[in-house]
Parts: sequence; C-alpha cells; structure tokens
Amino acid sequence: MKLYKRKPNDTAPLGQADPYMIKADDGRYYIYATGSNGPSLFSSDSLLDGWEYEGICLDMTGQKNCWAPCVIQMDGKYYMYYSSRDLDSEDEHGHTMRVAVADSPHGPFKTIKKLMPPFSIDPHVVVNGSGIYHFYCQNIYEAERVGTHIYCDRMTDPLTMEGKPVCVVRPTVDEEIYMRDRFKEGEDWHTVEGAFYFHVGQTHFLMFSGANHTNPTYFIGYCVAHGPEDADLRTLDWKKYPDENTYAPLLCNTDWIEGMGHNSVIFDGGKCYIVYHGRDMGDVNLSEDARSARIDEMMIDGDVLKVELTK
Repeated sequence: MKLYKRKPNDTAPLGQADPYMIKADDGRYYIYATGSNGPSLFSSDSLLDGWEYEGICLDMTGQKNCWAPCVIQMDGKYYMYYSSRDLDSEDEHGHTMRVAVADSPHGPFKTIKKLMPPFSIDPHVVVNGSGIYHFYCQNIYEAERVGTHIYCDRMTDPLTMEGKPVCVVRPTVDEEIYMRDRFKEGEDWHTVEGAFYFHVGQTHFLMFSGANHTNPTYFIGYCVAHGPEDADLRTLDWKKYPDENTYAPLLCNTDWIEGMGHNSVIFDGGKCYIVYHGRDMGDVNLSEDARSARIDEMMIDGDVLKVELTK
C-alpha cells in the first residue's frame, strides 16, 4: 500500500526510494528517503495515512546525491547515516558514508564527518546491549561472485567506526546479478544491499535487497541467525533463508507492482510492518523517484517471514 498520496501542484518528489521509517519520541512517524538534492522527509501522526512532505532535511553543502538515509535517536540527539558524493565527484562509485546530527527528527541535520572511504553505502545502525552496530555495503572485486556485499562493524560511539568489519551477506545465486559483464568481459556483477536488522527474542533477522531495481529478479530476501539478544552482531552465524543457494524472495515483482526493495521494519500496535519502495507496473522507464514508499503487514513465524501485499 502506498503511503504518500500526491496532491495537485505537489512539490514533493515523485517517489520515496529507500524509505527508512522511525517513530520519534514526539509520537509522530517519519520517513527519510533518497534524494538527489538531499534526503526527503515525510511525517504523519498516523502510521498508515496522513503523510505530509516536509522538504529536504539535511544541509548538503559540498555534496550531491544523498542515498538511503538511516536515522537513530541517542542521548537526546538524532543521528543520520547516509552516503553521498562530493560535489565535484564524477565517479559513480564515489559514494562515501557520512554522519549528520540534529536536535529534532525534523532536522535540519548537519554533516559532522565522513565515516569511511568510498565506495560505502546503505547504512543501518542499531543498538543492543553489547554496543552500536553499523551494517553497510562495499564493493568486492576479488570473490567467487564479485559485486556489492553487506558488512557489519561495531561503533565505539555514534560518530566513530571501530574498524573491524565482518562480511555478513554475500551474493550466492544468479538472481542477485546486477549486470552481466559490467566491468569485465565474462565477469558478472552481483549486488546484495539495503540491510535492515531486527530481532524477536533470540531469533535475529537481517533483511536485504538483491540485484538491480530494474531487473525482473530484483527482490527482498533475508538471513536468519540465533543467539543472545545482546550478541555481537558480527559474530552471529547469518544464513540466507531458506538456504544459500535458493532464490526464495520475500517480495518481488507482481502483476501490478515492480522494483520492490530496500526496506525498513517498524513494530506498532502489536503488529510488524515492512516499509519498502516499489513502482506501479510500467513505471520502470521513469526516474528512480518513481519508487514510492509502501507499507504492508509482515508476519513472523519462527524463522519464517511472510508478507501479504495490499493495493
């Protein structure tokens, strides 16, 4: 189900790619989304309707092309993790992970520092009893399946990476191919990206997107691990569901929606919801902004996730 309903003469972007949803201390819901001029902010007093566009919420001075903002609240501050390119960068793999801070979920967020060198994208930062953990993506050029992989590192504080990352999700199936012969003849480029972590008791889930959002196999999948709630998330034995060699998407193209991917998860009112982007079928030739934020209830049964899509 689409979350934001466009109005006549609307100044909001066409879509809300890579939607990251939180419920802040003020009781209001917020969505932060990818934007070429900065992250787009949407908010509502209700989870499923009433969403309003608030504008760009980050000072992008000296930067361009903000991707996949993630926001957490800690110690009275709001921290935004995102990737962007320097304004003079022409390198398509010049995206660099950064952190910005604000006093309010509305922003304005101000960039504090770069967290790691390029290429680094798609942050998801979580806190448990053992510390702060940062899931993100980097390119790997020497592997059985070259491409974008998902890593996890610990943070010593909200502004500092520990520098001991572990690869937690890597490509394992052909359906995760982003592009054939992308950089080298005979070498297909694979992509797993857009990590989102949550747990139910001692069952841990790590969701991800695979392939290219314009490919028919583009999908949302997930890994499962078991361990203490306060485990070091780098040490868990992450396994794709149902196994490493089976293409079994939680969400993929239907007859009315395509390009479903890069999700967040929110628990509300005793239910679990998946928030993701997707295009109405046939919009594939539009700009990436055609990927609209959508929401559906997600059921959790042991290690199994299931989503019933609604139009």
